[in-house]
Amino acid sequence: MLFYLLLVFQANANAQIDPAHCRYPLGMEDGRIKDHDITASSQWYETTGPQYARLNREEGDGAWCPAGLLQPSDTQYLQVDLGQLTFLTVVGTQGRYARNSGKEFARMYRLNYSHDGQLWRTWKNRFGNKTMEANDNAYVSVIKDLHPPIISRYVRLIPVTKMPTTVCMRLELYGCPWHDGLTSYSSPEGQLMMPLGYFLASLNDSTYDGAHERRKLSGGLGQLTDGVIGQDDFRVTRQYHVWPGYDYVGWRNGSLGSGYVEMEFVFDKQRNFTSMKVHSNNMFSRGVKIFSSVSCSFKPRLIANWEAEPVEFRTVLDDRNPSARYVTVPLGRRNAKALRCRFHFADVWMMFSEISFQSADTVIPTQITPVVTSPWPKEESSMPTTHKTVTNPSAKDQPDDGNTPILIGCLVTIILLLVVIIFLILWCQYVCKVLEKAPRRILEEEVTVRLSSSSDTIILQTPPVPPRVSQMDHPYERVFLLDPQYQDPAGLRNKLPELSRSAETSACGGGYAEPDVTQCTPHQCFQSSVPHYAETDIVSLQGVTGSNMYAVPALTVDSLTRKDISVAEFPRHRLLFREKLGEGQFGEVHLCEAEGLPEFLGEGAPLPDRDGRPVLVAVKQLRADATNNARNDFLKEIKIMSRLNDPNIIQLLCVCVSSDPLCMVTEYMDNGDLNMFLSQREMESTLTHANNIPAVSLSDLLHMSVQISSGMRYLASLNFVHRDLATRNCLLDRRLTIKIADFGMSRNLYSSDYYRIQGRAVLPIRWMAWESILLGKFTTASDVWAFGVTLWEIFTLCKEQPYSLLSDEQVIENTGEFFRNQGRQIFLFAPLLCPPSLFELMMRCWDRDIADRPTFEGLYQALRPHVVQ
Repeated sequence: MLFYLLLVFQANANAQIDPAHCRYPLGMEDGRIKDHDITASSQWYETTGPQYARLNREEGDGAWCPAGLLQPSDTQYLQVDLGQLTFLTVVGTQGRYARNSGKEFARMYRLNYSHDGQLWRTWKNRFGNKTMEANDNAYVSVIKDLHPPIISRYVRLIPVTKMPTTVCMRLELYGCPWHDGLTSYSSPEGQLMMPLGYFLASLNDSTYDGAHERRKLSGGLGQLTDGVIGQDDFRVTRQYHVWPGYDYVGWRNGSLGSGYVEMEFVFDKQRNFTSMKVHSNNMFSRGVKIFSSVSCSFKPRLIANWEAEPVEFRTVLDDRNPSARYVTVPLGRRNAKALRCRFHFADVWMMFSEISFQSADTVIPTQITPVVTSPWPKEESSMPTTHKTVTNPSAKDQPDDGNTPILIGCLVTIILLLVVIIFLILWCQYVCKVLEKAPRRILEEEVTVRLSSSSDTIILQTPPVPPRVSQMDHPYERVFLLDPQYQDPAGLRNKLPELSRSAETSACGGGYAEPDVTQCTPHQCFQSSVPHYAETDIVSLQGVTGSNMYAVPALTVDSLTRKDISVAEFPRHRLLFREKLGEGQFGEVHLCEAEGLPEFLGEGAPLPDRDGRPVLVAVKQLRADATNNARNDFLKEIKIMSRLNDPNIIQLLCVCVSSDPLCMVTEYMDNGDLNMFLSQREMESTLTHANNIPAVSLSDLLHMSVQISSGMRYLASLNFVHRDLATRNCLLDRRLTIKIADFGMSRNLYSSDYYRIQGRAVLPIRWMAWESILLGKFTTASDVWAFGVTLWEIFTLCKEQPYSLLSDEQVIENTGEFFRNQGRQIFLFAPLLCPPSLFELMMRCWDRDIADRPTFEGLYQALRPHVVQ
């Protein structure tokens, strides 16, 4: 059983790789790659040898330089041995700066790679180009994504020039270990789908790097191991400017002369296989289904014969759900270095986008007969079966005393391994908690935060921003972004003067100074107000309940007492649970009925007329296992919320803080959130009335837009930054009154609206401004950007997600285009229901230049005249 648990853990650890998260520096800069693992075809001097080709380092004469002038026909190379098979996704290069004395760099380069150091392949991108652009000076690093990624142990970087010149280079490689161990697969070539009435879909393996002969692929890797998962509709691709069907490799039933597709897989070493995962399309309306069954044979050595008894697995076909999905095939913990699998057709077409294997690369030595017993034993025991070769008929009668110490030693080793694994898991959990408690980075200046009460002004001395931590301190720090400029906010501020103003309190509206220091005219303030940046670490974006608590820049409160909370204590027993709305790491959000709440709050309470029925409220509750930091954050959130008082902002009604668990009670609206409300409606017309479909009018949509701009205008006047403005965070009552809330992030219903950064936080990237994604800066200006996206949602009646045709990674890449501002950025399309003047207002909200975006006051004044009073 211990052995089985060890294999299960190993299988879970080796899950399908994700190129978007596999972006760790592999050790050139921080020295984990040793000098003897870095070689070159030549070097100019001893002090420009390959060991000095480390990104951002200045040892020796500052870089690797091949001997002599590099000619266009030369093939000089820098070679790195990564020590193991690696999934390589990013390459970073620099020239020779040498403390301002160097000026040599490479403008272009090629990549060669090898699994074994003998057979070398040349990388080419998805369009067949083999050359990558590199540097245009000696000091700035250039980060290039590899599309497709490389699976290799040895990498050669070959500088390319068009004229004789001196070249020097520094290098960093990014990726993660390739735990699959797969070195090649062979299969029939993909085919062309030509259905009548539909466009063509080419289902070939376009990035395959092995041999392609007689319609057979052999000896290489390609799209089935590039980490890109195909979509439900195989005609829709995740890549730009490629053909329909690009993400899948597909075959037509009957075209191969059999009812199956045969594939062979070769691995780096003998492994103990637990399962195979095959991502398969199931768009049965186009004659595509997952495979009906699969039969896998095993070969312990490449020169051996295939073992006689295969593993067979029959899938459960689904004719109701057309979604693409992973099919997990158990492999019975069989030992092998090569597999041959036959996938049987269930319909006209079969299409795969990814195949991965879960295995342990340490094989327990056992003697296995040439005929292996079935991997599906009839016994109900979960213990693995041991297969023995009987060499003497009388051996079974002899005591096996000689093997007992070996068995005991194996068991002790396994137990020690489990103890180490448990320790590592606990240590990782501890590290994650430390990251969650990391303090927010705030501006290097004294700032004042003015709340709604003029007598409650908090003045803080903010700590200095700590110096940038080197890669040596955090060798596994991920490269999240796609361009070297994004990694250094200081460099971005030099390129973008408007960012440097974030360290200066604006004298006109948008800063945090007291109003009486304003030294400009109202007209100047309205035109030139640049909202102040609230510098915030991405780690701390999520609130206590998983919601996005309003960000008051630089707000810290050392201690909170009951007198700091301006709302009353409500009897806890009067809150009757209805349903859970959502949950976060340390808290939950519940929909409750509050008995006697109108009488408790008295006249003037912001409650709807319930005709004597209990009032619906949203209750945020802190979990019992919450940390002290989470408890303090919860009390701070109460203090902030208790100061908010606006008709279009959700209001804190009362609290339960006299005993645990701590609770805050806020308004909840009868019609729920705006996203759900609009997605169930159509525009007002004769047809919708005839079909009894709920309808809304253009006037209704404009009225909603004005209310949201009014609520955000109020928050902006207090220098509050919401950070998650969207229709899911706008609640609606029966009179179509909007109230801006903050617990959309905690609801599973909207989990697809958030992009999860591994082990850190979730971000609503489709609503976020470019500077928020690239620099982690959240301001009133970034809220204006989100307001533009919210308007777009409203006038599309929330029928689709923003940038619905782009993956999350493509949305982030598109954000980089906004920064580069070279005219390649993709904007949201104009909704059919939207007046042209209103779409122009949305486009102003998405202005690349922060200072040119309108203020919420300006948005409110522009929208209000369109609403019929």
